[in-house]
Amino acid sequence: MAELRRIAIVGSARIPFARAYSGYADETNLSMLATALAGLADRFNLKGEKVDEVMAGAVIKHSRDFNLAREAALDAGFSPRTPGITVQMACGTSLEAALALGAKIATGEIDCAIAAGADTVSDSPVVFGDRFQHRMIALRRARTAAERLKALRGFSPAELAPVAPSTEEPRTGLSMGEHCELMARQWDISREEQDQLALRSHQNAARAYDEGFHDDLVVPCAGVLKDNNVRPDTSLEKLAALQPVYDRKSGKGTLTAGNSTPLTDGAAAVLLASEEWAKARGLPVLAYLVHGRVAANDFAGGDGLLMAPTIAVAELLERSGLGFADIDLFEIHEAFAAQVLATLEAWRDPGYNSSVLGRDTPLGEIDPDRINVKGSSLAYGHPFAATGARILGVAAKLLATTQKQRALISICTAGGMGVAALLEHP
Repeated sequence: MAELRRIAIVGSARIPFARAYSGYADETNLSMLATALAGLADRFNLKGEKVDEVMAGAVIKHSRDFNLAREAALDAGFSPRTPGITVQMACGTSLEAALALGAKIATGEIDCAIAAGADTVSDSPVVFGDRFQHRMIALRRARTAAERLKALRGFSPAELAPVAPSTEEPRTGLSMGEHCELMARQWDISREEQDQLALRSHQNAARAYDEGFHDDLVVPCAGVLKDNNVRPDTSLEKLAALQPVYDRKSGKGTLTAGNSTPLTDGAAAVLLASEEWAKARGLPVLAYLVHGRVAANDFAGGDGLLMAPTIAVAELLERSGLGFADIDLFEIHEAFAAQVLATLEAWRDPGYNSSVLGRDTPLGEIDPDRINVKGSSLAYGHPFAATGARILGVAAKLLATTQKQRALISICTAGGMGVAALLEHP
């Protein structure tokens, strides 16, 4: 068997993330994703060039988005010979795409690829109930007047009531926020801890903008020039004044609009390649993607919905022979502040490590100064399928600019799943 090649992360591009119903109210998954891909093509002189594969997806999408990756690649100006593969793994979509493409690069099947994702809550599909849907299908299939009349028989205006989009888990009927409230109680995560983590995320993100960290990562879209959720002027006092949003009745709710990610629109993309392909084009290697792991838990049976990354990270480190002490930078997706804090608590809890992670000793503590040093989803927002590519691009650039050795990425997803990845400095 041929020796596996190293997977180079060349660079990334994303559009500014915007709160739902704000800057991208008139945009679509396709228009946003195409803009992010075009930004990547412009930066690395790929307009008109063939890329071996573009793999991208969206979580909230219309039926018209069935060929999203291919259409976006064409709109972005890549060669028509560039294939597009549309995928979906909830919040882990674009990171899982990067792992899948990286495996193909490692084995020599392809030489270059783009992992990407987009999501727009502002353009959520509004659908009708099953009864009206079936009626419309029957009407379309009707060939005679009698068949058309039969399809319309018994129609009631109530059938026209739209079914609102929902983020409830099908197996529990609870939203992600409601699940996270349960996690906060299980792990005794206080409101104050959550607000402090949210404040830190906004402060780090605002500092990253002031330092120019995002200057070569973010491309304008629809007149939006920068993320509009970052709050450099927020404070613990302002965060403490917010009311709980997922548990408003018990008096025990701790998750607020300030310590939870807002509904967000956006898109992001990452260019991956073999070292040979990058070198032949004079392109940089920011970092290497060296390990990945996907895990799931029994959230419907009582495991925390957003706790699967604890398993993915533990398994990744076991397979790589590393521990927390070997990791310089941690990028932990901030779906909710409580989710990050529960994850950190679980990794240092002996009982959890033994019963869930199968470890004799806890993974241990992580220095807060090594976590999300440029801010994360609480500050930037979270367009579901785009978050993995955003984080992967940030982590790669951080390794290149700080000369640190390793970065670990952890992303929780709906459905009780988690994705983890390990990057190394070139």
